Amino acid sequence: MPSAIWNNAVIADADASEVIVVEGNTYFPRHAIKAEHFRRTEKETVCSWKGTANYFDVIVNDEVNPNAAWTYEHPKDAAKKITSFVAFWKGVTVVA
Repeated sequence: MPSAIWNNAVIADADASEVIVVEGNTYFPRHAIKAEHFRRTEKETVCSWKGTANYFDVIVNDEVNPNAAWTYEHPKDAAKKITSFVAFWKGVTVVA
């Protein structure tokens, strides 16, 4: 079961059949993230083929990892399969 871990807490976990790997990043379905560890931010970035990414701070035990998770809520057609899935970086560990 793939999990995302930060600050010794599991912040997302999903069945292996639910995750999608794109460009080396594991994307978890939105229902697999533990909402209490996420806070939407104003950060956005644009990928030429995926579209606009929106970001979340990851929060565990009052510690904040700013903009450590992202999602494509309205991706371009080429990335439709990751619509509203969430991926991680900045020290968040994803294990199989």
